[in-house]
Amino acid sequence: MTHNDQKKGMLLAFGGILFITPDSLLIRLADISSWNLIFYRGFIPFLTILIGLSVYYKSILFKKILGNGWHGVAFIFTFAITSTVFVVSIENTNVANTLVMVALAPMISAVISLIFLKENPDQKTWIAIIITTLAVIYIFYDAVDSGDFLGNFLGLVCATGLAANAVIIRSAKKINLLPSAMIGKLVVSLFALIFVDQITLENNDLIIIPLMCVFCIAIPFVCVTLAPRYITAAEVNLFFLLETIFGPLWVWLVIKEEPSIETIMGGAIIIITIAIHSFLVLKKR
Repeated sequence: MTHNDQKKGMLLAFGGILFITPDSLLIRLADISSWNLIFYRGFIPFLTILIGLSVYYKSILFKKILGNGWHGVAFIFTFAITSTVFVVSIENTNVANTLVMVALAPMISAVISLIFLKENPDQKTWIAIIITTLAVIYIFYDAVDSGDFLGNFLGLVCATGLAANAVIIRSAKKINLLPSAMIGKLVVSLFALIFVDQITLENNDLIIIPLMCVFCIAIPFVCVTLAPRYITAAEVNLFFLLETIFGPLWVWLVIKEEPSIETIMGGAIIIITIAIHSFLVLKKR
């Protein structure tokens, strides 16, 4: 892996996650049912990426979708599940609980990569994963009583899906899986359409929903889908830990859902660990 690849992968992951951080807040602010929200979070990003890929690939877009093979099918499946359970988890527990569970993705992706790709993260990455996972456990120990089992369980399912997504992309570095990600969003919207009770948007949702779907979903998933082509799945998912910190912070600042002191302290440990890890990796390369 070249130094430029490492920088490119880290910038894609970091930029993508920064765009994602207000997502939990916007979900809280949206005044529509879960399935209506899931429908829009699938359909609008699908439409946005379809326009972009149609301009880029032109007449060969359909061929590119078929060319992704079994990697594309697996990615569509895991991506669709992850996109759905994240929203349901957020609405069944507090934001901090869901994002703390999602923060387990680096550890899960490291294990999956080791088993299926024989790609053992280096010592620095393992140390970073262990420290951040312990910080997550510290945060979750205090937060577990304030959420319910369903929300926490679905948060764990989401973390597993994110880990699987990154490993699938990593296993097919020479394939652009963005077309499959686009189809994954279409699958989400079609499934949610079965349960939708109102298709129209009203009042503040006319602004909140499109803003969320374009800037917190479409743009980030392009970045996060491309990042594992340049850095390991575990390294990509380390950046998701930033959402564990900034997601509850946005919610706290706007709607006063205050994070605990454990969340703040554990979050500081996570941010410092990611910063040191990124610096050491770039310095070495």
